[in-house]
Amino acid sequence: MHSLLSEGDLEAIFLTLQLALVSTVLLLLVSLPLAWWLAKSRWRFRFVIEACVALPLVLPPTVLGFYLLLLLSQQGPLAQLGLGTLAFSFEGLVIGSMVYSLPFVVQPIQQAFRDIPDPTLEAAATLGAGPIDRFFSVVVPMTLPGILSAATLGFAHTLGEFGVVLMIGGNIPGQTQVASIALYEHVESIDFIAAHQLAATMLVIALVLMLTVYALNRRVRGLGR
Repeated sequence: MHSLLSEGDLEAIFLTLQLALVSTVLLLLVSLPLAWWLAKSRWRFRFVIEACVALPLVLPPTVLGFYLLLLLSQQGPLAQLGLGTLAFSFEGLVIGSMVYSLPFVVQPIQQAFRDIPDPTLEAAATLGAGPIDRFFSVVVPMTLPGILSAATLGFAHTLGEFGVVLMIGGNIPGQTQVASIALYEHVESIDFIAAHQLAATMLVIALVLMLTVYALNRRVRGLGR
């Protein structure tokens, strides 16, 4: 008789949520200045950076995971520089998740920044607001729905990662075994009851997440009117 979720599955879900939360927070810290630069920069070769940011959208996850594995492995350049080996570790999963989810966070924020009218920022500058003050007092409040949507996409995308995290982290229970890998393991062992229970749990988590964010976006847009 199967329990609702095994201890291993609960551990995998907790690790997945932890990975998604840490990756999303770090992605926002990276994506906000990057998206602002991409939205406002007039550098003629800006498209090169945009193409690099968007690359995970078209690159097979296993290809991306393979090169990240080489980068983070014991023989990789980071280890040769004395930065240690991050492959098959939670920290390595975070790096892989950030790279893989980068376009899902940067692009919505970049579009939100592009939609800000230049006269609004010019008016704030005329009133004495500096660049940093304008960013946090004008830009962020005006683009909060876009930022929330980007954070949600990044978080949700991390929940469903498989190829990248498998290549970088393998399948170490309690350390790198996330929910998608645990689910695959259940299917591979023809334990469809456990697979269904884990899949249904992740489906509910994802649905609750999306409903919450859509409700928050609706409320934020309503307050902005």
